[in-house]
Amino acid sequence: MVLLDRFKSYCFDNELFAEGDRILLAVSGGRDSMLMVTLFLKVQINIEIAHCNFGLRGQESDGDESLVRVFAQQHGIPFHVKKFDTVSYAEMHKISIQMAARDLRYGWFNDLARELDCRYIAVAQHKNDHIETVLLNLARGTGLQGLQGIKPKRDNIIRPLLFLTAAEVSSVAEELKVPFRDDSSNFSTKYARNKIRLDIIPQFESLNADFIDTMDKNIQRFQENYVLLQSFINPLRSQLFETDAGGGWKIKKEDLSRQSMPLLYALFEPFGFSIMTLQDLLKALTSNAESGRIFESNKYQLLLDRTYVLLKKKDRLATELDVSEDATVINWLDKTFEILLSEHTEICPDVQVAQIDYNRLIFPLKVRSWKEGDTFYPLGMQGKKKLSDYFVDRKVSLFDKKAIPIWVNGNGEIIWISGYRLDDRYKITDNTQKVLTLVCK
Repeated sequence: MVLLDRFKSYCFDNELFAEGDRILLAVSGGRDSMLMVTLFLKVQINIEIAHCNFGLRGQESDGDESLVRVFAQQHGIPFHVKKFDTVSYAEMHKISIQMAARDLRYGWFNDLARELDCRYIAVAQHKNDHIETVLLNLARGTGLQGLQGIKPKRDNIIRPLLFLTAAEVSSVAEELKVPFRDDSSNFSTKYARNKIRLDIIPQFESLNADFIDTMDKNIQRFQENYVLLQSFINPLRSQLFETDAGGGWKIKKEDLSRQSMPLLYALFEPFGFSIMTLQDLLKALTSNAESGRIFESNKYQLLLDRTYVLLKKKDRLATELDVSEDATVINWLDKTFEILLSEHTEICPDVQVAQIDYNRLIFPLKVRSWKEGDTFYPLGMQGKKKLSDYFVDRKVSLFDKKAIPIWVNGNGEIIWISGYRLDDRYKITDNTQKVLTLVCK
C-alpha cells in the first residue's frame, strides 16, 4: 500500500517516535483522526485513544463519543474519554469557546499521557491545516516565525498526517472504508479558521489549482529562512543578554538603543513581546527615559534600570509565605531556608545566615518580597531606614528587590533582609536565651 509506505517514511524522516514508544492518539471521531488511528493500527504501534466530549453539540457530541468507543472496542485499543463543561470554563476564564476547548483538551491529554506513560500525543492535523494556520497568522499580523506553520513534532506533540492534503485524507478514508462522523460546526463560517478553509482557500485555488502544494513549498522556504536568521540572531542574543544572579537576564541599555526595530524584535521574539511594546521600549531607550519603567509580555517583564534593561519571567514574582514555629525547612522562589533552634551559638558573619533572638519572635513569621513603605533598623546603624532607600544605596534593581526574601515578625516588623542585613532589634545579645538561626541556601 503506497499510502502506508508514505506514512512510515514521514514518521521516520521526522523522527516522530521510536520503536516501543506508547502513543496517545487524540481522536475526535472525524475523518482525519479516524484515518490516523487506522494507519497506526496497520503499522502495529502501541497506542491508546483519548476522546474529548465538550458537550457543545448535544446528542451529536455523544454520537461522536459512541463511534470512537465502539471502534476502540472492536480493535482492542484502550479507550479514555472525558466530558467537559466547556461553556462554563470559557465564561470563567473570559476566553472564546475555541480557546477553552483547546486549553481543556491539551491539559487533559498531557495529564493522561503522563498517567499512562505515553511518550507522545498524536493529533491528526493535515497539510491544509498547516496552510490555514499560516493564512490565519497573516490575517492577524505576524513575523517570520508565524509563517512556519505547524511543526511535525513539537515537545511531546506529533502530527503524523501533515504529509497529506485534505483531499487525500478524504480519498484514502473512503478507500479504506474508515468510519467517521462530520462535525457540523466545521461548516460554520462564523469561526475564522472555517472561513479561511471554506471561503478564502477556494478563491486562491481558482487562481492556482495547486495552491495547497505551492503554499507548502513556500512555507518550507520560510522555515529555511527562519533557520538562517536564527543562526545570526542566537549568537548575538548570547553576546548581549547577560545572565544575572536573580535568574533572568540583563542587557546594556546603550547596546539595545543602537539596534534597529527589526533586530530588536528578533532578539526578543522568544519572550513574546509585541512590536508595539518593543517600539515603546526603543523610544524610552533613545529618549533617556527615567529608570523604573516596565514593559510586559504575557510571561515576561522588561525593566529599565540605571545601566541595564532587565528581563525576567513573571512567575518569579513571589507571594507571602507563612512560617510556623515548628518549621525546619521552607522554600521561597528558588531559595531554600534551613531553620535551626539552639541555646548558644557562635557569631557567624555570613550574610546568608541570620542569628535571631528567639524570644522576640511572634509566630507565624512571614517571608515575602519588598513592599512600598517598608522600614527597618539596619544592624549596626542608628535609627530607622526606608528599605527602598537601603536598596537604592546598594544599587539593587526593582526586579532584584522583588526576588529578595524579607523575613517579617508576627507584629509586622522586619526581622531580616535575606542576604543583606539583619534588623538591629532582633540581634542576639548577652541576655539572649535561645537563638533562631536561618540559613539561606
